[in-house]
Amino acid sequence: MKNLTFIGVLLLALAFLLYYMLPQFSFVKLFEPINLMGILAGIGIGLIIGGIVGYVSKGSALREEQKRKELKQLRKEKEDLERQAAELARQQAIQNTSNENPQNY
Repeated sequence: MKNLTFIGVLLLALAFLLYYMLPQFSFVKLFEPINLMGILAGIGIGLIIGGIVGYVSKGSALREEQKRKELKQLRKEKEDLERQAAELARQQAIQNTSNENPQNY
């Protein structure tokens, strides 16, 4: 979004520079209705494009965040399963050891 703001300011400066380079330049003509309509139309188009780009980038960010959450959840589940498998293996090893060495009464 910062890049869009920078580009908007840059284009606004370029437009003012081009207007300043006109042979009949004057600050009074800058505020004539036709020029004001052009300025407002440019601002409106910029806001529309900025809104669309912002909406798309926010959607992308939300999807990436969802993927990160799912990956974190899967890693947590994997760790839990590994712990359970290690515990089960330990219990089976203890059981096998006790079966191999029966006590005499």
